[in-house]
Amino acid sequence: MLDRLWKRMTPPLIGLDIGSHSAKAVILHRDGQTLVVDAVATVPIPVGAVIEHEIHDFEAVGNALKPLLLKFGKKNNLVAAAVAGSSVITKIIFVDAGGSDADLEAQIQIEADHLIPFPLEEVSLDFEVMGPNATDPTRTDILLSACRSEHVESRIAALETAGYTPKVMDIEAFALTRSLSLMQNQLPEALEDKIVAMVDIGANMMLVTIVRNGETIYNREQPFGGEQFNQAVTSYYGMDGETVEQAKLNNTLPANYDFEVLAPFQTQLVQQVRRNLQIFSTSSGFNQIDYLLLSGGCAALPGTIEILREELSVHAILANPFVDMQFGSEVDADKLKDAAQQYALACGLALRSESAL
Repeated sequence: MLDRLWKRMTPPLIGLDIGSHSAKAVILHRDGQTLVVDAVATVPIPVGAVIEHEIHDFEAVGNALKPLLLKFGKKNNLVAAAVAGSSVITKIIFVDAGGSDADLEAQIQIEADHLIPFPLEEVSLDFEVMGPNATDPTRTDILLSACRSEHVESRIAALETAGYTPKVMDIEAFALTRSLSLMQNQLPEALEDKIVAMVDIGANMMLVTIVRNGETIYNREQPFGGEQFNQAVTSYYGMDGETVEQAKLNNTLPANYDFEVLAPFQTQLVQQVRRNLQIFSTSSGFNQIDYLLLSGGCAALPGTIEILREELSVHAILANPFVDMQFGSEVDADKLKDAAQQYALACGLALRSESAL
């Protein structure tokens, strides 16, 4: 009973996905077996403040995030955020089983020193014990995660500038993988031993994460995203960025844009995804992707899911992390349905409430 009381009294984490164009925030809580959406919001990020996942101006980002704190209330100030990009390294390593915690940490330090191309004093390290090695029971599998400390610190500085308390610093690929648990009912069968590709299209970067039995077995980022689509519209029709965003929301883009801008962008998307799936197949030995879940701001562009299905011969689905959730009284569920695919990462981060506190 005390455990249940403690869980009810502990404030949930804000899952905060900080991108180069906007930041998306989600607060969830569990009511029995059902997740409830307490709050959802998006705020713009100033141009140039975040570039390729790196925060270049933490004060500008912090000030941009302050309206979220006003909306959610100061009691909801615990945050789960994430790092990503070329400064993040994840690797499964193997250490001797049965040693003490001190032995384990010493082995991990030695392995990290060999694997990480930066001085260890400049790196934030974390690890998770995965369990016994499948082929050698005298060894233990360890998931090693590392990131340049300056990138972690810049996020912490931005969050503290906004008035938040950073509680969890995750990795975007793992947060996206975690969100898959919210969308299992979108798929027609159980996921045991199935290979699921999760593709998240950000403003400037595309994250591809491939999952099997709940574990991330491949992740890769590509410099491709919705900003390229916006720039193509701007260049082709002479529209400024804000006008493009409004036209996308209101479905008032020029009549021929389907052929002149959208189709070339979708062709590029297919090429980028196909290349990643080929790399995965070559490196892993798995020849088939069972499902593809597409998330991010451009995921719902007309015809995109259909083109991926046709060109890649894969069962592609538009991600909806809220599909099995209930909505709090302050959440506009109808409005959220049209933008649900944008919140997969934020929902994956918000789920850390169940393990971090």
